[in-house]
Amino acid sequence: MFGRIVAFFYGVLCYLVFFGTFLYAIGFMGNLVVPKSIDSGRQGPLGEALLIDAGLLLLFAIQHSVMARQWFKRAWTRVVPEPVERSTYVLLSSLLLLLLFWHWRPIGGQVWNVENTVGRILLYGVFAAGWLTVLISTFLINHFDLFGLRQVYLYLRGRKYSPIGFRTPGPYRYVRHPLYLGWLMAFWATPTMTAAHLVFAIATTIYIVTAIQFEERDMIKFYGNAYRNYRQRVPMIIPLSFGKRKSQNWTTDEKAKSVS
Repeated sequence: MFGRIVAFFYGVLCYLVFFGTFLYAIGFMGNLVVPKSIDSGRQGPLGEALLIDAGLLLLFAIQHSVMARQWFKRAWTRVVPEPVERSTYVLLSSLLLLLLFWHWRPIGGQVWNVENTVGRILLYGVFAAGWLTVLISTFLINHFDLFGLRQVYLYLRGRKYSPIGFRTPGPYRYVRHPLYLGWLMAFWATPTMTAAHLVFAIATTIYIVTAIQFEERDMIKFYGNAYRNYRQRVPMIIPLSFGKRKSQNWTTDEKAKSVS
């Protein structure tokens, strides 16, 4: 029982680190409140700044993608107990993001600067909507499972973990990855686009598009024809159908029939 209690509090701690990192990320991207943002800090030589920033982004991308793959999870859970595997993933992702925020180097120079008051308000509105989309999307698919709290809670109660079934609630009927859409809105919507911000936005966009390919391979392995049909019906990120039929809200029974 003591081990279960330790695992539960470890999961809660990992979640709190994540949530603090999430809040800091809003300030970091928006140059709001936080002591170190995407455009603050010492500005050094261009080549050095690009190398450091690219290295930080690459380090996060590798960890965040590799640790999410099933072959890694199978190996990793031989070292880390399975109930805290997701929490550990969340913790390491959060720590690498904090490292990025800490060591990020500004580059200088403006790509665009919207001075019109209405334009600035609209862009800040899209920025805020992006973060809200990210948060809401996680709750629609089960926020606490995504960030490891459900796993450690079930372990604490002595109950077996069961994966969340395939569902397409709310915005998932119109785009397959509303969470990624929210990230892109948050990263690109800014009234003042600096060179450093542009580097971040381009790099994370490339990562998101690449990560989706790996993620959808896993989804097809898990859900078979249910996900294949969903992918045929629903656009990936941009909510434009181009002739695709509107997605249904797949139930567990429909999923089982499609896979069988």
